Amino acid sequence: MQTYIKFIISTFLKSFFFVSIIIYCLVLVLNLLTEIEFFSDVEVTSYFPIYISILNSPSLVFEMFPFIFLVSTQVFFINLFKNQQIQTFKYSGLKNSKILKILILTSFGVGIFLITGFYNLTSNLKNIYLELKNTYTADDKYLAVITNNGLWIKDSNNNRTSIINAAKIESTFLINASITEFDNNYEVVRHIESPKIDISNNNWLILDANTYKGNNKSKNNIIRFYSNFDYERIQNLFSNLSSLSLLELFNLRQNYKLLNLSTTEVNLQINKIFSYPLYLSLMTILSTAIMFNTKRFNSNTLKISIGLFFSVIIYYINNFFSVMGKTEKLPISVSIWAPLLFLMIVSIILTLRINEK
Repeated sequence: MQTYIKFIISTFLKSFFFVSIIIYCLVLVLNLLTEIEFFSDVEVTSYFPIYISILNSPSLVFEMFPFIFLVSTQVFFINLFKNQQIQTFKYSGLKNSKILKILILTSFGVGIFLITGFYNLTSNLKNIYLELKNTYTADDKYLAVITNNGLWIKDSNNNRTSIINAAKIESTFLINASITEFDNNYEVVRHIESPKIDISNNNWLILDANTYKGNNKSKNNIIRFYSNFDYERIQNLFSNLSSLSLLELFNLRQNYKLLNLSTTEVNLQINKIFSYPLYLSLMTILSTAIMFNTKRFNSNTLKISIGLFFSVIIYYINNFFSVMGKTEKLPISVSIWAPLLFLMIVSIILTLRINEK
């Protein structure tokens, strides 16, 4: 590898680590303040909010990497401009487009590492964070998971704990469901089996139910059963997909299909992760374009402010398309890739004459 390539890559990575550490520290402090407020009325050890803040912060930083890449690229060029190294490269016959190409490939490579290594780490830490914090919330006694055996719910009400299983969900009905109720000593009170349970609200209607109490069996056309869950809550149970690794996301999507649940949000998250290296590379291109088109400005603060302004615009555009994808007003592929296509077109236009800058 030629010396100038090593220099460009190492300088860019130093800028990336520098900005990443600053952002991580800011995120950690803000997250710590939030956790301290949350645990203000809960008796925990003094280090516990710090511990769970450390667990949660990496996943928040992952969401901010596009912004980090934009600022890192700006810091990289600020250093080149300040030390006149960009002129040295130019006199040596190294075109600006060549520098940009090296930065794009480096960004793409780092992006692949982030989604294959760093993301899986942050998802595991996020999962631990949610499990720990869940023990201090009122929802700790209400649990739900989706496996290849269907939907499983643990529900507590009126001094009874219920374990609910359903093969799938159709409209607002649990299909081929069973409910086992336990008392405080975890002795079985009754077991109910039903081909269909209406869960449109918290007062469930169990249809054509077979009830087993001890050795006795009875049949009822309708049984009313109160639950802390309804159809809407079940649909929103697994919205925190950042706590799942890529493999877990694929497994969850398969289980969603078996259960007849919408896979829209899971597909959105998977597409978002796979598009990340391209997204980061495009932010690097945009940042490079900003730096060369504002080269005549003396104020570095102004240059970074312009970059932040574009970051905010890009964030809201992505957020808008993401919402459109979640609500299924746009196909998933369009909601993820259309903003990137727009960003690519803008970046290409801004860098068309970069060698003349």
